[in-house]
Amino acid sequence: MKYLVIEIQTNTDGTVGNLVYAYDDRNQAESKYHAVLSAAAISALPMHTCVLFQSDGILLARQCYVHEQEVEEEPTE
Repeated sequence: MKYLVIEIQTNTDGTVGNLVYAYDDRNQAESKYHAVLSAAAISALPMHTCVLFQSDGILLARQCYVHEQEVEEEPTE
């Protein structure tokens, strides 16, 4: 059995990037999962998600941080 951690980063322009990490040991996978969430909690990205699941597709954990983005106001004339 493999354990997969997927980090999903959503940018301000709506594009999405992902990083995939594979582990043979569940504890190591959980450690990576929590490390990603630690960074995601204070991320400047509008949305930063992490998912942990087994290679057979069984979902073990998932969490998403949504950060409000400040909108720059255009100067009025």
